[in-house]
Amino acid sequence: MAHPAMSGTGTTASDDPLQTAIWRLRSRACWADAAALLRPDTAPAALQRAALLVERCLYTEQGWEEAEDALRTAEALAHGDEERGAAACERGQLAYAATLHGVRDRADEARAALGRAAALIAPGAPRRALLDFRRGLLAENLTRSPQAARAAYRRAHAGATAHADPLLLSFTWRHLAGLALRDGEIAEARHGFAESLRIREELGYLVGTAPALVSLAETEPEPEATRLRDEARRLFRLLGGVPTWLATHLTPPAPSPGAA
Repeated sequence: MAHPAMSGTGTTASDDPLQTAIWRLRSRACWADAAALLRPDTAPAALQRAALLVERCLYTEQGWEEAEDALRTAEALAHGDEERGAAACERGQLAYAATLHGVRDRADEARAALGRAAALIAPGAPRRALLDFRRGLLAENLTRSPQAARAAYRRAHAGATAHADPLLLSFTWRHLAGLALRDGEIAEARHGFAESLRIREELGYLVGTAPALVSLAETEPEPEATRLRDEARRLFRLLGGVPTWLATHLTPPAPSPGAA
C-alpha cells in the first residue's frame, strides 16, 4: 500500500544550520515550526516555505488557507522559468491534495498546474524528478491510469538517482512497489517497500517511517507483519496521529469471540 498523499522532497542534509534545523522539524511533523524559520522575502525562501505548508496539508489535512497564502507569495516572487515552474508544481500538488482529501474537487487545476510546470522545468533539471513523481500521483489516483503512473514514477526514480535525492527515491521505491503489489508481484513489492523503509530510517525521516512500515507489512508473513504494524502504531502515536490517513490502516484487529 503506497498512499497517494505521500509526496514531497527537499533538503535532507546540509552544512547550512538553517536547512539542518528545517529538515529536523519537517521530519518530525513540525511543518509550521519549520516554515516559521524562513523569511519569505526571496523567491527561494518563499517557495520552500510554501512547499513545507503544502506538505503539512498532505499529512494533516489542515492548514489549507495558510498554504494558499504562502503559495501566492511564492508565485508573486518567482522569476525565471525554473522558479515559476517550481511554484506551479506546488500549486498542482496543493490542488491534488485538496481533491484527494475531499476538500474540493480541484483535479482540473492540478492537471493544468503540473502541465504548466512541465513546460517551464527543463528535462534533466533537478526539480523535474519531483514533477514527474507528482504527475505519477495524478495518473494513479485521479486519472486511474496505473500504466501512465508507472512510467512517470520510473522517470522520477531515474531523476532522483541522477541528482542524488534519497528522500524522493524513498517515495519512488514505495509507489512503484505499490503498483507491483497491485499486480500480485509480491517479491518485487517487498523489495521496493524495504528499500523505501531503509532510506527513511537512514535519513531520520520519522514522519514517513510509519507508512513505510505498514506498506512492508503487507508483503511479509506473520509474525513479522504484526511486528512491523506494532512499530508503525508506536510511531504514529508518537507523532500525534500523523499522517492522518494512516489511522485506518493501524486499527487493531477485532478480537475473536473466544479471545480472552
